[in-house]
Amino acid sequence: MKKLLIIAMACYGLSARAQLRESRDFLYLYSDSIIYANDIKFRPDFAGNLRVKVDSRNVPIAQVKFLNTKDGFFANTRKMGIMRTEEFAERIIAGKINVFQETSLAYVPFIYNPHYAYESQYPVTPVTSINSNMYYNKGYSDLMKLNYTNLKRDLRDDPRSMDMLRAYRRSMNTSTLFYIAGAASLLTGVFVATSEGKNAFSDKNFIIGSSIGGLGLGFITGGYLKTLSAKKKLENTIDVYNR
Repeated sequence: MKKLLIIAMACYGLSARAQLRESRDFLYLYSDSIIYANDIKFRPDFAGNLRVKVDSRNVPIAQVKFLNTKDGFFANTRKMGIMRTEEFAERIIAGKINVFQETSLAYVPFIYNPHYAYESQYPVTPVTSINSNMYYNKGYSDLMKLNYTNLKRDLRDDPRSMDMLRAYRRSMNTSTLFYIAGAASLLTGVFVATSEGKNAFSDKNFIIGSSIGGLGLGFITGGYLKTLSAKKKLENTIDVYNR
């Protein structure tokens, strides 16, 4: 009976935490502690290191795993590489699988901008600077790279999502083949077109080389279009899993 009570209380705590996530600002630390706040900002300390200012207290960025504010839900990506500075990824898809896209720390909307000593005198309009690094997780677990190998493990409980994930992989493999064929064709075209030195541009070799090079450009264009299609398949995979 006691064990059942403990399990019930734990489930209630998880449920309450999930509900509060969308309604209150907070820091979720790597220690699994939660700090609720009325105001969250980034500020440099006297050594020039950025810290998270939570109301009246400062918290080192290295301790922050997730943070939730009116500007969005963000995850620290410091553990995603060997030589990384503190950066945050913004959650762009929420559900059973959460997807994050990395955002330059200098442009997180609520951050102190070091280029302006007096933020109140020099208001800064946030400029989004997003790179291609994508991550995902479940709940509050550690971030994972958004790729086929990782997703294959975490989506295996949904057969339909797995089918779509395999379709994504096939599209990416095809895209890679197109790019390889395109690069090879371009190199071959250049070689053929210039195979007779200074007279190359006046004979048929140039025409043949240009044709092969044009074919290479076609392959590269096909690879690019296939990549766009693959990304759409990956997005659909996540959407299906989250339903």
